[in-house]
Amino acid sequence: MKKALALILTMGIALSLAACGNKADDSAKSEGVMTYAEYAAAAVDTEVVVETYVQAKQSWWDNKATIYTQDQEGGYFIYEMACSEEDYNKLTTGTKIKVSGVKAEWSGEYEIAEATFEIEDGNYVATAVDVTDLLGKDELIDRQNQLVSFKDMTVEAVAYKNEEPGDDIYLTLSKDGNSYDFCLEYYLNGSDETLYNLVGGLEAGQTVDVEGFLYWYEGVNPHITKVTVK
Repeated sequence: MKKALALILTMGIALSLAACGNKADDSAKSEGVMTYAEYAAAAVDTEVVVETYVQAKQSWWDNKATIYTQDQEGGYFIYEMACSEEDYNKLTTGTKIKVSGVKAEWSGEYEIAEATFEIEDGNYVATAVDVTDLLGKDELIDRQNQLVSFKDMTVEAVAYKNEEPGDDIYLTLSKDGNSYDFCLEYYLNGSDETLYNLVGGLEAGQTVDVEGFLYWYEGVNPHITKVTVK
């Protein structure tokens, strides 16, 4: 009985290790592919190659796609990547892609430009990470382009780009006496009428939780994907 039990336990451990190995293999980097740390350390205007997962699509036009992607290590903003409309439709949330391009920077936002891609096997959908405690701290930029959340923010002001609905919405939120700029990017999810109307109808003094991608423009400027009024 003891020998049989020991054998069962040994087999169980082996299967567990095999399962863990399969999970790790999905996030392992192929030869020649950078880790996120290597990408983050790369100089602007140098060639980069990453494997990452589509989290949201901002736009497609003229065979160019702009998308938000992320892996288990960090986030990557892919700007105007060469992409047919047919392939753009294949880039569903969680799709794994290998991206080759040039690391670029614009007003503090790091992105991959001049990019090409290929779809690979694998799937990963990120969960928003609460970074409220990092507001106002240098460490916040380490989360750039990731899906993040901010809790118990106070609405200070809401303004439409071009002063009327139909474009981006600029939202000023505060925490502990400090104000921060957020944006509902129309190309990203402005077609979501429920979200668009909710953000446009927010009033000063309300308390909200927000989720979005940690975009950067002259400082932190998250692109909103979800708002919960408290």
